[in-house]
Amino acid sequence: MKIASFKKIIYVGLGAATFVSCTKDFEQINKPPTSVTSVDPALLISRILRDGTFQESGELPNNKFGSWIQHWAGGPVVPVSRYFEGPENLIWSQHYTLLRNIIQIKQELEGQYDQPSGRSKLAIAEIYEVYLYQRLTDLFGDIPYAEVTTSNKEINRIPKFDKQEEIYPNLIQKLDQALSKLTSGDESYGPADFFYNGNVDQWKKFGNSLKLRLGMRIRYANPSLAEQTVTTAMTSSYGLLDSNNDNAAVPTYNDAQAENQNPILRQNITGSSDLRYLANTLVDQLKDYNDPRLPLLADPVTINGMQVYQGIGVALTDNELSELIRSNFSTPNKSTWFSLSHSPIPSYAMTYADICYYKAEAALLNWGASENEAHTFFMDGVEASFALAPYNITSIPPSYEEDVLSFANLSVEQKLEKIAIQKWIQLFGRNMEAFAEWRRMGYPELTPGPNPGSTNGRIPRRGIYSSEEAELNKTNYEEAVDRMSNGDSFLSKVWWDKN
Repeated sequence: MKIASFKKIIYVGLGAATFVSCTKDFEQINKPPTSVTSVDPALLISRILRDGTFQESGELPNNKFGSWIQHWAGGPVVPVSRYFEGPENLIWSQHYTLLRNIIQIKQELEGQYDQPSGRSKLAIAEIYEVYLYQRLTDLFGDIPYAEVTTSNKEINRIPKFDKQEEIYPNLIQKLDQALSKLTSGDESYGPADFFYNGNVDQWKKFGNSLKLRLGMRIRYANPSLAEQTVTTAMTSSYGLLDSNNDNAAVPTYNDAQAENQNPILRQNITGSSDLRYLANTLVDQLKDYNDPRLPLLADPVTINGMQVYQGIGVALTDNELSELIRSNFSTPNKSTWFSLSHSPIPSYAMTYADICYYKAEAALLNWGASENEAHTFFMDGVEASFALAPYNITSIPPSYEEDVLSFANLSVEQKLEKIAIQKWIQLFGRNMEAFAEWRRMGYPELTPGPNPGSTNGRIPRRGIYSSEEAELNKTNYEEAVDRMSNGDSFLSKVWWDKN
């Protein structure tokens, strides 16, 4: 036994000696001569801004969230459009991939936090990080946040899920810190910055406008923090987006490769024909308003020799879907949204119109503006919405202004409803934001479709966590689910959703 043990010691010793010898220069020996050891932050920011913006208008969000808020009318090809539950694996992973890329930017610029070479670049990345985290928590509620990996060398695969009511104050604080770092004259991303071509002053407006959005989103859940945040943003020297020239958007090219196309156009080219129909709620609202955007948004169909605009009902039953004659229903206009030859439509991340509607709502509350300014802000928002591509309408028809947009003799709540409906129309194609604002404001009042799905015929209020997260981060996932009123389902509400 002693001899056997002695032999084992010798073998172990020899193995250890051999291992030390072989690994003395391990890093150098095993480093491929052409490997990438660093990534240009400009390349990263381009991909982050493009993918982050395109994800808002892609086929999946259109036919899921877009059908829930009744812009689109998905059929049996997209079961979730008919209220059948399913996890958001792709959207979840897409967002955390973008957030990891932002972490990579921070690592590439390490040591330059207070230097002109990196200060504003880092601030821009951190502002967009807040943008992504807001969208993610708005969709799911509690999410991994504070314990998410901050280095590619120390990966935390089991981060806790932070409560949304704790995430929002931290996002506001983080945004303030990033805004304070933005310095005119610093090095920036230049043309790699799809939003502003490296213009730091415009990023100040974007960041402060995002702060306004953060504050307004929590209006009903934390009124005191909401008022403080909104009032500060409304009166800040950073300014807010103040014309369509300030819109944060990614340019697209209709005749280029698919990844450069507007996502709504790509849906027509690559998606199922079942996914291209507009919902009757949107079409009927525009018809009721005699809205000049209708013929630019939708293609008419010919029924009994007459051209009409007609949308499909949402969340229809199998029998109802089987009886539809698809040629009798409108799709987005093939000379605007679905055109390969028309001037390419940018993919929007945030617009001046968004901010005008927030300002109008804030004025109704006397947050940073007086109530008598609300209608002016509202009209500015509608004018900006009409002027957006592909509508490009330069003036509001007087009859529309008088019949649809007047605030005369209306209560504050009725004015708020008008603001919300115009915002709902304007957010066509920006489905996650439209879904968030519809839940927050409660307008327009939507009637669920007839198919009961998994929700007993109720419109979903949130997305379901990734199944991979539920499996790989089970303990923290289950703790978050236990906090929800209806578990990890479509019907649990996020913290700020009070309407």
